[in-house]
Amino acid sequence: MEPEIGVVNFGRVITAMITPFSEDGRVDYGIAEKLAAHLVDHGSDGLVVCGTTGESPTLTWEEEYELFRVVQQAVSGKAKVIAGTGSNSTREAIAATQKAAKLGVDGSLQVVPYYNKPPQEGLYQHFKAIAESTPELPIMLYNIPGRTGQGLQLETIIRLAELPNIVSIKEASGSLDQASEIRRATPPNFSIYSGDDSLTMPLLAVGGAGVVSVASHLVGSQLQQMIQAFEAGQVQAAIQTHLRLFPLFKALFLTTNPIPIKAALRLQGWRVGNPRLPLVDIPTDLSAKLKSVMVDLSLL
Repeated sequence: MEPEIGVVNFGRVITAMITPFSEDGRVDYGIAEKLAAHLVDHGSDGLVVCGTTGESPTLTWEEEYELFRVVQQAVSGKAKVIAGTGSNSTREAIAATQKAAKLGVDGSLQVVPYYNKPPQEGLYQHFKAIAESTPELPIMLYNIPGRTGQGLQLETIIRLAELPNIVSIKEASGSLDQASEIRRATPPNFSIYSGDDSLTMPLLAVGGAGVVSVASHLVGSQLQQMIQAFEAGQVQAAIQTHLRLFPLFKALFLTTNPIPIKAALRLQGWRVGNPRLPLVDIPTDLSAKLKSVMVDLSLL
């Protein structure tokens, strides 16, 4: 019997977790541990550690490995931990993924190589080499052409989905047509996750499994309820949740992620610090808009 379309590999709601910093700019592992446990208690089935929202470009590999270890320990047995070990260097990505696998993480998020803009054959060989270097570790591809300057084309995704441990994709191209094409052309057990909170609901309708979410730092339980309502055929209820949360989804991208979500968490009393340069703190006018949306949703 074939698995159902939209099969879940890593859960429905996966939080792309921020990285907390202390006032002097160091990673605050204690806050990371507390935040991870909080997220899992409030709707998250899994956590992506050291992805875009986790400010991976400005973390050292040593900081990342320690974050993998700390978060894994904090949520062990309760949620999946997916390590962001991608790179625009295939050798570097392989080394990082192998080390993360030895730490016992549940999966790896592999972003499309950025800046060097490989052709599609280069992308295929890049992800294939990483997958074969850690054959027991499930891998989620991460397609986000707006940040990487290059995107995975459908034919490449189809080829990669044939590899046994490439099990899902975080699709952040913004194209529902692309998501529909992926769903039509890949096996039912290849999961598609929305990379945009505002597109989670539409993506479910074309066979998506869930979301790798920023908003779930604040409304994880509501996102979990929305997806489960959709799966149970309660489509109108799911739509109403989507529409109610839509202003928050947009407010969290008033400027570059993760600037707004870190500001939102600070408004709630979390000592997560400011982003590391070259990212800066949220401007006052945008902070006021974000606060207004959070007040409207009773998040403050």
